[in-house]
Amino acid sequence: MQERSIQTVEEAIALVERSSLTHIKLGLSDIDGVIRGKYMRKDKFISSLRHGFAFCDVVMGWDSNDELYDNATFTGWHTAYPDAAARIDPRSCRRLPLERNAQGEDMLFFIAELDGPAAGVCPRRLLHRMIDRAADHGFDAHAALEYEFFMFDETPDSVREKQYRNLKTWTPGNFGYSVLRSTVHADFYEELMDLCERMDIPIESLHTETGPGVLEAAIAVDRVGQAADKAFLFKTFTKALAEQQGLMATFMAKWSHHCSGQSGHIHLSLTDRKTGANVFHDPKAEHTMSAAQRHFAAGLQRHMPDFMAMYAQTINSYTRLVPGYWAPLEASLGIENRTTALRVIPGGPKSQRIEVRIGSADANPYIALAAALGSGLLGIEQGLEPVFTSGNAYTQAFPDDIKFPHTLWDAAQRLRRSEAARALFGDVFVDHMAATREWEERKFREYVTDWELQRYFEII
Repeated sequence: MQERSIQTVEEAIALVERSSLTHIKLGLSDIDGVIRGKYMRKDKFISSLRHGFAFCDVVMGWDSNDELYDNATFTGWHTAYPDAAARIDPRSCRRLPLERNAQGEDMLFFIAELDGPAAGVCPRRLLHRMIDRAADHGFDAHAALEYEFFMFDETPDSVREKQYRNLKTWTPGNFGYSVLRSTVHADFYEELMDLCERMDIPIESLHTETGPGVLEAAIAVDRVGQAADKAFLFKTFTKALAEQQGLMATFMAKWSHHCSGQSGHIHLSLTDRKTGANVFHDPKAEHTMSAAQRHFAAGLQRHMPDFMAMYAQTINSYTRLVPGYWAPLEASLGIENRTTALRVIPGGPKSQRIEVRIGSADANPYIALAAALGSGLLGIEQGLEPVFTSGNAYTQAFPDDIKFPHTLWDAAQRLRRSEAARALFGDVFVDHMAATREWEERKFREYVTDWELQRYFEII
């Protein structure tokens, strides 16, 4: 893939100039992890590669339903929604096989990010500040993300006509790791795997999970910045492929109380920038767990409760975090323990890592990875020591200081008050992120749910 070898603006310009495409596509991440973008005519795109371009900052001033925040200070009616400076990352260039022009050439797609003052609230820039922090310590960070998502035999029109009730899942019943299902529906599996290969989002494994129509995809490990880009693109273009096939995919944290929630697990490791050695691996230590990994895990454990608004970012995220639903309720830490929020995975020099199991599939990968990497680095900087648990963490009691907030509102307040968050991510980001989560909770309180109708309509 020639486009994936591009490193410089001039190399990107040369590729665009040789292309038969009249327009190039670009997109950037909003706070919720939704790709907001547009087509640019070739000459305008080349100029934007060289000099940057303007993107209305409303994309950081509205929610996933395009409703304008009334409580944000970064942008709003009080600033009149000006343009923000933006730049295109030439190294993000990919072909988009789902779009092809009359000459048979696949669309070119680039990732952009906000610049100037708006960089303070840009999710991609937030993560890259954490990457720079790791580099200052002599580390390169690596990550891999796993996503569970439900597939439906529905369309955007049909789900609205049904008011999101009585939806038809792609396949019926519980059938985890099913070879039967993947054989019967091999065409879609093959198309998804091929799409991801061609877009340089290689899927390490793909299988059914337990639940009607649910799949799990593990994206191959990469440096954390590229891993975030791949996760960001995977979610949108999986949905696009599904809709082209008359299907729908959802990455909601939990679409039905009859089914398990959908996770977005994060695997993280650090390597030495000079030698490439995995700094989490110590062959002489118990569980081959180095002091650096111990401190990193302790940082994750210490700060996870305060950073939950960055891992679990929607109202729906917290429907997973209830007793009895295969999701931890506190920052528990274990060795090869899938009942804990943090799982140390011992292994060889290449595979020693830590898994952050609390994240849900709806999280913005840039923000969730920034939270995980930043808090782990704080643990190393401060020499923190973790507290381990063994056995079934779901049945154990834990101290209050590592318990998670139960609602998005509470999580937003914890983030606002967190000195560690402000030191890591900056006041501009923390204030904006907390305000957007408070807005989300307020919007939810305006609505009457089916549960309320069923519980109160006749009886109360």
